[in-house]
Amino acid sequence: MRVAGLISGTSVDGIDVAVCDISDQAIKVVASATVPYPLDVREAIVHATHVAEISRLNFVIGELFAAALAGAFPLDSVELIGSHGQTVYHHRDSTMQIGEAAVIAERTGKPVVADFRVADMAAGGRGAPLVPFLDYRLFRHPERHRIALNIGGIANITVIPAAARPDDVIAFDTGPGNMIMDALAPPFDRDGEKARAGRVNDAVLAELLRDPYYSQPPPKATGREQYGADFIARTGIDIATALELTVHTIASAIACHPATEEVIVSGGGAHNLYLMERLRAAMKPRLIPSSDLGVDIDAKEAMLFALLAYEAWHRRPGNMPSATGATRPKILGRISWP
Repeated sequence: MRVAGLISGTSVDGIDVAVCDISDQAIKVVASATVPYPLDVREAIVHATHVAEISRLNFVIGELFAAALAGAFPLDSVELIGSHGQTVYHHRDSTMQIGEAAVIAERTGKPVVADFRVADMAAGGRGAPLVPFLDYRLFRHPERHRIALNIGGIANITVIPAAARPDDVIAFDTGPGNMIMDALAPPFDRDGEKARAGRVNDAVLAELLRDPYYSQPPPKATGREQYGADFIARTGIDIATALELTVHTIASAIACHPATEEVIVSGGGAHNLYLMERLRAAMKPRLIPSSDLGVDIDAKEAMLFALLAYEAWHRRPGNMPSATGATRPKILGRISWP
């Protein structure tokens, strides 16, 4: 089945598209692309707080998602679309993603599965992370202990022991990924050049690392509410210290799983050369890009929502309760028809 996956992450940098051929045995990316948001739309998303503005953006982003897919790949062979949309709020007891699925369905003429997080939350989960469902399928190994690391706006890990069963998988957000750095050097600090040239404020870093979130046991998730503009204003953090906060919190989380042999990294942060350099220095396991295993660094999350749409279409669960804390497996998503 040919399924398209669409997402814009917490970095709010653009729309990731992955068109995948999916069967019960395999998932193969046919085409992928990233379509940047118009600057005015990105600014509106980052600063949206009023109901009227969020409602307006819901339809604007739906149009942009549909256009991003249509511009990236011919629609005639696509059978189904999975759209995560754009998160504007996520907390342990509520979540909101916008990018109206009915608009995407109408513009593309294809059924669209969206609102993936709410069913897990209704069953007592945190609605995140959802990517372990794909990580387990892609990276489980009969002999190697692995961690899949995704560095988007927020960083998260999926711990996959050798020969793991689904219930053996542990996953959680480690803390900030690119979010703070992107806000300090918009739209991003290419190759980490500004962070490399800066000087880490050790006192600020030590204070930030005392946040109880980092020692809290999983399942757990965090987001823009914790690391957005208020965080930057309150802490006075600079970009060099922000990068080190990301490094320390990721490395500390991985160190809690000493059997790990390989850390497979994806997401926008994998392009930051200085961040990768610092992570390699801070961790014992081998750090390798997901592209070395045939998985596009920038397409993995869009692949996830193509896969979750496929599972929902076949009325099968798409969450991993061991990762989200849900009381049971749940079919994720709601369908909008063209």
